[in-house]
Amino acid sequence: MADQSLSAPSSPSSPDVLLILLKARTFIALILVFAFFAFNAPNFLSTANMVIMSKHVALNAFLAIGMTFVIVSGGIDLSVGSIVGLCGMVAGYLVLNGIDIGLGWSIQFNTLEICLLVIAVGVFIGAINGFLITKLNVAPFIATLGTLYVARGAAMLSSDGRTFPNLNGNPEYGSDTFRWIGAGEILGVPVSIVMLIAVGLLAAYIATRTPLGRHIYAVGGNERAAGLSGIKVNRTKYFVYIFSGFCAALVGLIISSQLVAAHPATGNTFELNAIAAAVLGGTSMSGGRGRIGGTIIGAFVIGVLSDGLVMMGVSSFWQTVIKGLVIIAAVVIDQAQQKVQARVALQAQSAIDS
Repeated sequence: MADQSLSAPSSPSSPDVLLILLKARTFIALILVFAFFAFNAPNFLSTANMVIMSKHVALNAFLAIGMTFVIVSGGIDLSVGSIVGLCGMVAGYLVLNGIDIGLGWSIQFNTLEICLLVIAVGVFIGAINGFLITKLNVAPFIATLGTLYVARGAAMLSSDGRTFPNLNGNPEYGSDTFRWIGAGEILGVPVSIVMLIAVGLLAAYIATRTPLGRHIYAVGGNERAAGLSGIKVNRTKYFVYIFSGFCAALVGLIISSQLVAAHPATGNTFELNAIAAAVLGGTSMSGGRGRIGGTIIGAFVIGVLSDGLVMMGVSSFWQTVIKGLVIIAAVVIDQAQQKVQARVALQAQSAIDS
């Protein structure tokens, strides 16, 4: 009778454990950052601070979700911060003045109509980015850098650089509920958080459950191969930039509502925080890889870090330095993860061949 031996289950190898830790790096970073400020920042764990911080995180998370789609497709969108500023100014102008059609007449809008018009502006700028990149073959960096300046200039021109104040709206026109977007609650949850949950779920569904999501990853992984396989590459790129503009428009609406004012400089450098959150969440700058859930956790890391440093009284200059170091560290760790994944895959293939 042949001998039969039972081998004990093999324990995970060092590369496997390292890979698991690298994949969970964003969540681990969030726990560490949260624990650090919980012990070192006064009133960090207070309910009021948690609510305020969640609202701050939501703003960056919106932009980061849109940025994730763009980066996964192999592009970049530097215009989102300026779109935020322009959309905020459009909202402020419509709340205060409506649209003047001459002869002493003007068209006034209620809150829903204002929101739809502002979102249309963001989507339109996103479509312009898509057109420049797909039809005119302008590099994404250059195309969105150009629209960054155009949108910021348009925001400045809309008020000659001044602020639109007192956006309380007019009950007669139904615009008095504009403040509810930034200050209201739904079942005790801030409206901006409810909106973030809805957009996050929509984005995650698109990324993981639809052909469009698979096309986005395919285009970012290998654009030429995606085109040869029948994927409509240009249409996919149009979508990611339009979705990014949509997310930026939502942020412009929320900020102008929260502040009850609109300033043309709003959103300055927001694109950097969005990129940082996406990269920190595991999105590869080379395209083809990224997760919406990881991006949202990355936005929480950036938000907790920013608010915690403010509560500790750290200089804004040092805050900028720290954020830059976080971005560099995130990219370095991402490169390390790719190398470890390649090593694990090679070991697995060698085990199969043997």
